[in-house]
Amino acid sequence: QTEICWYLLEEIIVNNELTTGCETGISMRVACSGVKHSEMEPEFKYVGNMHGNEVLGRELLIYLAQFLCEEYRAGNERITHLIHDTRIHILPSMNPDGYEVAARQGPEFNGYLVGRGNSKEVDLNRNFPDLNALMYYYEKQNGQNHHLPLPDNWELQVEPETLAVIKWMQNYNFVLSANLHGGAVVANYPFDKSREPRIRGKTISSATPDDKIFRKLAKTYSYAHSWMHKGWNCGDYFDEGITNGASWYSLSKGMQDFNYLHTNCFEITLELSCDKFPPATALASEWLANREALVYYMEQVHHGIKGMVYDENNNPISNAVISVAGINHDITSGTDGDYFRLLLPGTYTVTASALGYQPFTSMVTVGPAEAVQVHQRLKFLRPTLAQDKEQELFPQHRQNMSLLFKPKNNKGKHGLSL
Repeated sequence: QTEICWYLLEEIIVNNELTTGCETGISMRVACSGVKHSEMEPEFKYVGNMHGNEVLGRELLIYLAQFLCEEYRAGNERITHLIHDTRIHILPSMNPDGYEVAARQGPEFNGYLVGRGNSKEVDLNRNFPDLNALMYYYEKQNGQNHHLPLPDNWELQVEPETLAVIKWMQNYNFVLSANLHGGAVVANYPFDKSREPRIRGKTISSATPDDKIFRKLAKTYSYAHSWMHKGWNCGDYFDEGITNGASWYSLSKGMQDFNYLHTNCFEITLELSCDKFPPATALASEWLANREALVYYMEQVHHGIKGMVYDENNNPISNAVISVAGINHDITSGTDGDYFRLLLPGTYTVTASALGYQPFTSMVTVGPAEAVQVHQRLKFLRPTLAQDKEQELFPQHRQNMSLLFKPKNNKGKHGLSL
């Protein structure tokens, strides 16, 4: 714990134009835009060491933080571009107390459970509010499909580490994330919790409405990794090195599903090593195996569509709902009115709506690589005929009924700006 804290503090001091300390435990933020969110700049996060005895992710994220800072200072164009256009949050250890327990055992004697939980031996990846059951109910009732509400007194039902991470998620409009684990080598995507009871000997996948993009994100990491995509690892076989979480084994109250159901963030779980606590001699080769994948996965945050949502007076609209026809999962605009929607290449019907405004629908084409930006100001919508009559009767109650997607010729080059 102390060792990581001093290391990251040193990185922050040496690279003070790039990094800042964050409030969520031991973490650092790599950004050139300061401590506040910048319009049209997506937020990305990596979380490691959720299980204290799964330590490779912790070490890789420390290596990654150092690598990003050093390569930026050396003028690496790819890293410079990534840092300029992305706010990168790195949390090397979500469970430092569990790590201390595991570290005292060391790699030679570390078992499956020693240090897995926090100081109270609670598994943090079974500690988030269970929103899957609510989501599966809403699916049958055609109910809410995003930003599901938390239960009453939820703060009293979770561990301090879980509470801190949830508050972190709520404070930043994260777009993409990965949670680093160990004990297998596979990229795991949601849902983790099965919709139906598991039948012995039969795997049951539990797909999200965004299953295609999640599979693509998982393959992005597995194929950039030196051997994950080969399938056979640690005595298990996963086709192309990926798996749906519930198809592997069903779990409740996990962080991966919580990200998707409570926030705008898409998260996958990366199992990175057969050994939960590999020896120090393995770190160099593991870093080389994962380095490109860690960077390439971050770059995926710039794929899809993004834009600003304004009213007719040019005021940004927060919490506007962005819907994509055919995908039953919406996202919302942030406090600055900007939104980011991960999508595969294709043509989509996209609708923005907000309380007190007329919805606006547009056809959008996403390119195969760097999506094309739309440099076009869309026209204001007129009120409906019924609203015209209402305004004639009650002119004092006239309201702005228009919603504008305003293109932003910002520095982000990857997303499609509406």
